[in-house]
This record gives sequence, C-alpha cells and structure tokens, in this order.
Amino acid sequence: MTVEGVFVPSADTEEGAGVHRRVDRPSAATPEQATTEKRTRTKPVEKIEEPEVDPDRPRSIRSLALTSERLGLTATLDLAEIDGTRAVPVEYRKGRPKRSGQFVEPTDEMMEEPRLLPGPEPWPTDRVQVGLQVILLEEAGYTVPEAYLYYASEKLRLRVVVDDSLREYALAQLDAAKRVAEGPRPPPLVNDPRCPRCSLQPICLPDEINHQRLTAITVEGQTPGTTPDDLTPRKLWPPRDDGIHVVLQKEGIRVGVRGQSVRITDKEGQVVRDLPLANIESLAVLGGVQVSTQALTVFAEHEVPVAFMSSAGRLVAMMDPLGPTSASIRAAQVRVLDRPEKALELARAITVAKITNQRTLLMRNHVGLPPRIAADLQECVNSAERAATMDELRGHEGKAAAIYFANFAGMFKEGVKEIAARFDANGRQRRPPPDPINGVLSFGYSMLTHECTAACRLASLEPTLGALHATRPGRPALALDLMEPFRPLIADSVAVSAFNRGELAEGHFLSTAAGCALTDSGRKGFFSAYGRRMDTEVKHPVFEYRLNYRRMLMLHARLVAAWLLGEVPTLAFLTTR
Repeated sequence: MTVEGVFVPSADTEEGAGVHRRVDRPSAATPEQATTEKRTRTKPVEKIEEPEVDPDRPRSIRSLALTSERLGLTATLDLAEIDGTRAVPVEYRKGRPKRSGQFVEPTDEMMEEPRLLPGPEPWPTDRVQVGLQVILLEEAGYTVPEAYLYYASEKLRLRVVVDDSLREYALAQLDAAKRVAEGPRPPPLVNDPRCPRCSLQPICLPDEINHQRLTAITVEGQTPGTTPDDLTPRKLWPPRDDGIHVVLQKEGIRVGVRGQSVRITDKEGQVVRDLPLANIESLAVLGGVQVSTQALTVFAEHEVPVAFMSSAGRLVAMMDPLGPTSASIRAAQVRVLDRPEKALELARAITVAKITNQRTLLMRNHVGLPPRIAADLQECVNSAERAATMDELRGHEGKAAAIYFANFAGMFKEGVKEIAARFDANGRQRRPPPDPINGVLSFGYSMLTHECTAACRLASLEPTLGALHATRPGRPALALDLMEPFRPLIADSVAVSAFNRGELAEGHFLSTAAGCALTDSGRKGFFSAYGRRMDTEVKHPVFEYRLNYRRMLMLHARLVAAWLLGEVPTLAFLTTR
C-alpha cells in the first residue's frame, strides 16, 4: 500500500474510516501549534471553529501532522493531548487489542487455584505506530511520558509505557520497512490465515502466485515432494461483484451527480434514474450522451473509468482516473516487454489460449463441423507453442483465424441462416462491418476492449505497451493482448447466442454507406446478452475456483503483472472445455 501506492477499500477499512471520522477532522490551529507547525514542517490544517475548553485541561489536537527529515518520516496523529510542553498521543483502532494468557493468583475463596485469564495488550504494529509518534513529538520539543491506544470495538483505552525499548523497537521496524521498500518485493505469504480478510488479496494473489511458483522455488517449511495440489488456491474471491456497470446509449440523455447519487435525466430534464455512486464500477456512453464536468470530476475521485464510444460501438476515448498506480509494475512492463524473448513468451501464451478457445467454441456449437477442422486448429495450437519468432506466431494465429471464421456461420441456427449466409459470403470484415454478424462482433470487441483497458488499469499495467499487438499511438496494445483469449468466450459467444435466441434479428440493424450498425433497440438487445455473459461464472482450469468473466479479466491482468515482476514463472490463461 505504501510503496506501490495501491489501496483497495473493504468492509474493514470502511468501518475503520467510520471510527476515525471525528479525529480525521483537523483541529483549529492555535499560536502555539502554528509555532510547532513551523518547527516540524507540519501540513497546514483547515481552521475549524472549536468549542470553548477548560484552560486547566490538556488541549486535544486532532489530525496533527508531523515530519522528521532526519528519519524520513511523516505521520498524522489521530489525537494528541497537549499540556504546555507535555504531549500524550492517542491512536484510534477499530478492532480489539491482542489477548495473551496471564496467570492470576487466587484472591478469595471463590478462586482456589490460579487461572489463565486473557490480558489486553497492544498489537506489535500498534506499538510501532505509537512509538514513532512518540519520537516525532519528542523531536518537536515535547515531553511524552505515555501513549494510549483506543480500541473502539471494546471501547478500551489501553496505556502504552514510553521507554527506550519502545523507541528502539519502533526505529528498528522503521529501518526494516525502508529496506523492504527498496525491493525486491517479498513473496506473498503461504496459506496465511490473515489473507482472506485483507483488502489487497485480489491484487497480491498470494495463493495463485505460490501455486504457480511452487515448481520453481522451495517454500520454507514445506516438505520435499510438495506438489501444486498442496497449495490449491483457497476460494477467497467472491465469484462475482455487486457493482453496477452502466451503459448509456439513448440520444439526449444527461449524466450528473446529486449528493452521493448519479442522476440520469432525459432531454426534458426529467429524472430517468438515480444510481448510488458507491456501487458504480464503470460507465460507458455511446453517441450523443452528455456527461457533466462535475460528474466527470466525481467519477475521477472515485476511480470510475468512463469510456466514450461512437454510436457504432467504436471506442473513441477513455477517462482514466489518476488513481494510485504501481510504478514498479509499469517499470517492469517496459523492461520485460523490451526483451524479444519475453514478449514472445507472453504473446505465445495468449495466442495458444485464443486458438484453443476458438476450437472449443466451434466444437460446441457447430452441428456439422468436419473433424479435420478441429484437427487443423489443434495443429495451429501445437505450432503456436513451438513458434520461435513473433512473425511466425502471428502467422499461426492468422491461419487459425482464417479457419475459424470460415466455419463461423455454421454455429447459427436455421432461423438466422440468411444472416449467417451473408457473413459467410463477406468473411470477417471490420471497417466497415458489411452485415449484422460482423457488426455485432465489432461492437462486442469494442466493449471487450473497454473492459480489458479497465482491468489493466486496476492491475497498474500500462494499456498501450503490449506484446502480440504492436505499440502504436492511441492503441491499447496490452488491453488488446489481454482480450485475445476472451474474444471467443465473450464477444463471439454473445453474437452466436443473441442471434440464435432471437434477441437480435434483421430489424435491429441499419445498413448505410458507413456499414451495418445496430439500432437503439438492437443495442439494447446486445447489452442484455452481453451483461448476462459477463455475469456468467466459469471455472478456472488451474486454480479450480469459479469467477464471472469480468472478474476473470481482472485476475488475468493481475497475473500478467505478477509475471512481469518475476513472481510467477509461467502464465495460465483461461481455456474452457
């Protein structure tokens, strides 16, 4: 969180924010405090009207910011009780103190034998925190005789003795933290019970990374002969998210904010819908939808990516919030992908998974698929695995794509044979799409590009620096790389199912000189099918747990980041049977 600047909220962090709500509001600055600010280079605080206090009592200063250039340390104290040159820091914690057994001697007839009773004491990390606060206050000229930890769950104010051992322990941990920050990043913990409650678990991926690393490293404490099955990833990820992914396409719709809600209005200003801001994960707007600058600012503050798309579904631009990103991951991405052999390794894994999924989709949906087609695609998989250069790999990918789309029309049912025949005659064409199936494929690939770009951003990856796709100005090459294995599983599958189920038909398209495009009702039918597909849960072939496709994209983006950092030796992209 500190070194890479990555933070993910959770129920625990939100509860902690509630506990800190009062002490996070800075106190008004006094002349004495202003002198302290100048001496310690504290951050300026907003002046807030304070109630009158008893002059004989210590003054409570909230959110007191202190800095030590000698230690290279800055801290914001939750509360400091200051009486002249005497200061007592009070740190608020939402949880409970550590309980360790201690023997209590019998004191009356009711207790005939000593008992082992739990005694509250600070957690080691809490001791470090108040210890460093003590040192900062002492550097600012205060005498600190004691410190307190307030554990909100038990409403317990626990006293911490200030002595040399506390200072030495805190400084030793500070030095250790600085050494860790210099890198390399330590490996994730093995089967640690703290991981399930950690909000950063989906980014750290401890079980997945250890599962992949087992063949290359020796984990301390593991017996010889340990197999990956001994470290099968726990089911820590929720299989799907509960966030709202908003897509707006009706001409004249306006998006604004009102309090903690996103308000959608029509041309006449009538409210169409209010959505809770906290639940929105992404926003995509098509055509003439208006988004206010205030709404864009709020989306940026909440790190909600906004995709601007043409009416035909082409991704025009994205508002990428300037949220916390890991500089180490992006630096590793540049270094690793600049090496031809490593770029080929990533591109090979992507291509093999893509062709495998194309073969599976044909075998699953094509009623009369000739056996030689499946065999030819399997040969393309084998050849891609042996490809020695990027050009050779792209040649095998192109050959597989030609076989795949030559048989693509065979996956459609009798009721849409006429539409399928038009696609069969045209083949796969993008610019412009000449028929409904090509139009839906292009639209689906645009939406998938938006999803993969957002997944790359969440994984601190730079979307424009790829391996299989050449880097060009304005091209999200890595996002296009990431989407390759998912094209058949998501976009192609949506096209096949939407036409076969009658959700899309000839009347949902408009043919013009600019190509075949979806009408408003056609886009509505497409997004219905697309949303269901993204919510479909699928089992990962290596980790053996189920996630929906949107979370699968996030998982694979973070695995690519782990591979770039050297945390996993190989890549395992999703393939289905």
